[in-house]
Amino acid sequence: MITLFGIPRSRSLRVSWLLEELNLEWQYRHVNFANGDNKDPSFLAVNPCGKVPAMQDGDICLSESAAIVLYLAEKYGQGDFLPVAGSAESALHHKWVSYIICELEQPLWTMGKHKFALPQDIRQPSMLAVAKWEFDKAAAVAESWVPETGYLLGEQFTVADILLAHTLVWATRFEQDIPAKLLAYRDRVTARSAMQKGLDKELAAAS
Repeated sequence: MITLFGIPRSRSLRVSWLLEELNLEWQYRHVNFANGDNKDPSFLAVNPCGKVPAMQDGDICLSESAAIVLYLAEKYGQGDFLPVAGSAESALHHKWVSYIICELEQPLWTMGKHKFALPQDIRQPSMLAVAKWEFDKAAAVAESWVPETGYLLGEQFTVADILLAHTLVWATRFEQDIPAKLLAYRDRVTARSAMQKGLDKELAAAS
């Protein structure tokens, strides 16, 4: 049984979503930071960093949301959710994954850190304006790359779609301005039933 450790709507939703797309048996363990769950030895054995998401699949313990979804798609995807290795589509997929994590998500997490995640005495309110500038710049580039219809690689739904759609959901929750084409992309990708199923399972475990 695969066990996913996370917090509802956090990066763990990327993994929940893919697990539902893959129709795998899995369980969700809510990590309540307020209760100190992230410092529990049993959780630290899975992820010594004490952060979510983390996943245990048999003897494999893995952290970092992009690494987890790539692993799951490779192991259980049966040729779906990832392009053929070494193809032009695979090269484009690599570019998208890197851009989403390094350029588009990074300023959003900077906002989160300086709003609530970091200790209050080291938060820098001035970083919020810097992060917004960075996000707007990255979003403009992403919009120029996103197709008008379908998914990032055309008709094939991939891991990169999960990462980008979830990042845009984060941007919405952080009240950022999202270009129109990215908004349309977000809406059509998050309409997939597996995303809602994954979120429902997260919320149920945390209630």
